[in-house]
Amino acid sequence: MLELNDVLIEGEPHTLSLMARERQITCVAGSSRWLYAMLGFEPVVAGFISIDGEPLTPKTAAALRRQMAFAPRRLDDVGELERYEAPTADDVFALRANRQCDDETLEEEASLTGSTNAQQARLLATAVLRKKPILLVEEPETTMMDYLRRQAMSGRIVIISSTDDAVINASDNAVDTNSFHS
Repeated sequence: MLELNDVLIEGEPHTLSLMARERQITCVAGSSRWLYAMLGFEPVVAGFISIDGEPLTPKTAAALRRQMAFAPRRLDDVGELERYEAPTADDVFALRANRQCDDETLEEEASLTGSTNAQQARLLATAVLRKKPILLVEEPETTMMDYLRRQAMSGRIVIISSTDDAVINASDNAVDTNSFHS
């Protein structure tokens, strides 16, 4: 289980609490920054994030991140994120390493995602092929939800960020971060 308990990240006006469990799709409706916080890339000002009771701290972030596969919507020129809060070069390379697999296997898996965007399909397929227990997906297309449902039903914790109502409604649990007030 991945849990956020009254987590406040820098620059957000509110806290977020959620419990993401195996065999479910949990949607954070709003900013993708919450996914980055789960990866340890956004500074947590208050509250805590934990995986199976192990708290995410600067010292545990790398170990906990090894349990996660991250599928960004796209790669930016700088790598993973548009804005970094001082991750190390090792953090960036660790995520890029998650995209290394056999091209034929990758293309076959990408064709199963339902994505109409080739880059997004490849990023998701590579994350899935890493066979990590936690799958974080940034802004999936509605057409990808059946594929993500199969990933959840295989025993994974699937957490997505989205602003698309159809994607949000197709999730088992959704937390609308835009509806909070400071």
